[in-house]
Amino acid sequence: MKPFVYTRGQALPGILGQRIAILDGAMGTMTQRLRLGEADYRGQRFAEHPRDVRNNGDLLNLTQPRVIQDIHEAYLAAGADIVETNTFGATRVAQADYDMADLAYEMNVAAARIARAACDSFSTPDHPRFVAGALGPTPKTASISPDVNDPGARNVQFEELRASYHEQARGLLDGGADLLLVETIFDTLNAKAALFAIEEVFDATGERLPVIISGTVTDASGRILSGQTVTAFWHSVRHARPLAVGLNCALGAALMRPYIQELARVAGDTFISCYPNAGLPNPMSDTGFDETPEVTSRLLREFAEQGLVNIVGGCCGTTPEHIAAIGSAVRPLAARSTQREYFYKEAA
Repeated sequence: MKPFVYTRGQALPGILGQRIAILDGAMGTMTQRLRLGEADYRGQRFAEHPRDVRNNGDLLNLTQPRVIQDIHEAYLAAGADIVETNTFGATRVAQADYDMADLAYEMNVAAARIARAACDSFSTPDHPRFVAGALGPTPKTASISPDVNDPGARNVQFEELRASYHEQARGLLDGGADLLLVETIFDTLNAKAALFAIEEVFDATGERLPVIISGTVTDASGRILSGQTVTAFWHSVRHARPLAVGLNCALGAALMRPYIQELARVAGDTFISCYPNAGLPNPMSDTGFDETPEVTSRLLREFAEQGLVNIVGGCCGTTPEHIAAIGSAVRPLAARSTQREYFYKEAA
């Protein structure tokens, strides 16, 4: 199989083969800690916007860029090798809920530039830092009916998703991302639209970035919401030849363990990523979740000791304190070995 030649993020595959890389933690948890109000989200530019925007975290890339950069820098100071752009909902499909669909491209460019500035300020020749352009699942699903009385109903079509993800991926590239992360996948068909769009952007620009794919097992059934087991999910997206495949969100590390074990077993030629929630929701906690940094880091250390992972980090409820503890816990341990060599090579 002809290997990919990456035009950005070329050092990352070699790093993953040598040691466990640290991904950052939750963005929403950190912004919620700041208790920003409607006026903070709007800024001056959107003061007269007709819809409420307080829950539109992606808008902060345009109205509060310093807030987002400070969060990135807190994770980098905690030891993160990779930070995700603040673009989980920065698609035309998702932004339509706020009447801000036309801002999607601008949000992605801005978010990537913010993360790029943060990473550049922390990178050294011996410790490069990487910007992961995050593509979230959108609030609509191509595989599942929104109407229990009409199983054939759909609220979005593949072409709409493809176009939306194409715009997002192009914005992330234009803003300076090193890799793309298709994450929190609950519908494999949505993910396929994202992967198709990413390939279109690579073909159009002549760029090729590493791609990481991360699914979400929603409960003890061991399936993502659209019905695939972890093994079936992997075989559904393997054609994209991702740098890494993994799981994130919905579950804490303890409940995620059997599904990471399954993924590590079936995806033998691919690096494995894992960034769980900080346990179960807990409204009495400062982060909204019940696991302390010590608990989450101990569990992820066990994953590393079992040879399951190449990338670890945190999702909902995790903070820079969690990431610092995770890094300390796994840094002495070896990364999971793979038969990865035929999938990539560095550009000449």
